[in-house]
Amino acid sequence: MAHGVTVGGRRYGRADLDRRTGDVQAIGGVRAVVLDNGAERGTRALEFRTGGGLRFEVLVDRAMDIGVAEFDDYSFGWRSATGFRHPGLHEVNDEGGLSWLRSMSGLVVTCGLDHTLSGGEFGASHYGYAGRATVCHGLHGRIANTPARLFGYGERWEGDRAVLWAEGEMRQAAIFGEHLVLRRRIEAELGGTEIRLTDTVVNEGFDPTPHMFLYHCNLGWPLLDEGTTFEARVGGTRWKSESAGAQGASHLCFGHPVAGFVEQVYEHLLEPGADGLVRARLSNPHIGRAFELEYNPSEFPVFLEWVNLRAGDYVVGLEPSTHHVEGEGPAREDGTMIWLQHAEERAYHSVFRFLRARDAHRTSP
Repeated sequence: MAHGVTVGGRRYGRADLDRRTGDVQAIGGVRAVVLDNGAERGTRALEFRTGGGLRFEVLVDRAMDIGVAEFDDYSFGWRSATGFRHPGLHEVNDEGGLSWLRSMSGLVVTCGLDHTLSGGEFGASHYGYAGRATVCHGLHGRIANTPARLFGYGERWEGDRAVLWAEGEMRQAAIFGEHLVLRRRIEAELGGTEIRLTDTVVNEGFDPTPHMFLYHCNLGWPLLDEGTTFEARVGGTRWKSESAGAQGASHLCFGHPVAGFVEQVYEHLLEPGADGLVRARLSNPHIGRAFELEYNPSEFPVFLEWVNLRAGDYVVGLEPSTHHVEGEGPAREDGTMIWLQHAEERAYHSVFRFLRARDAHRTSP
């Protein structure tokens, strides 16, 4: 890796930058803010600016998920009509578990920690409490609307390399229920064009507890537009929704928004590259920009593609997952459910890469 910080096509060492500015935030940095209007009011956020064309917001009060994400002044992260709603407004089990859709917006929405995918009622005998025979889950679980305990954030120099970072934890717990903790670290380099996400989920309770985990990586307009393509090493498609055949819309090259479009979901079998990592990309040739997701298939063995070309909700989702699309019930039945014992943990390492056309050849899905 080259040392120094690239700004405007020139590379500078730390001493060079110190001579030119008394504060590194002249280039980029991390700033704490509080959103203060409408349904977002009171939500803490961290603004990251890399100085390399990448700007994004970490929503501290929403699981430290990534909301706004812009690259070279193009919006990549999907902005839904819900906005970045304050978690205090969230109704966990309303609308048959679909209330999660009233606060779904942004580049990354985390799903879990003990449930992902479709909601339902499942046995809870593992908690050993007569009053909790079952547990009821809504769509994609509870964690996305859980505020973080923020440990810290800022800029850190490592020689001539400057790292922008934030770290915190989210605790999902109930008396006579689960006690799972998500510890999250987010990093981006000064002058850089990628976000590194490291998550660790640990069972701090003393009962064996189900664990399911999924990232809803949502790409919207203008990155998503007519002619935008999905690129990955697809070895096959294990499952697809009925709507995929009925509508005839491509999941490889996307069309324009369509009124009344029915979402299409695919579970693809993605093949890793020579380095053992899986990459999936959305590319827009008209603006010359692309977004690439990189992850370890030993951590996320399943990949889902969500195609929703509905007018007003125009979005494509790239979703690495610990479990198949059928969800919790079949996972419990076929033995693929992850059960975390006391103090047992799982770690997840992912990269969100923002690319210009001239740089896209440097990595390959």
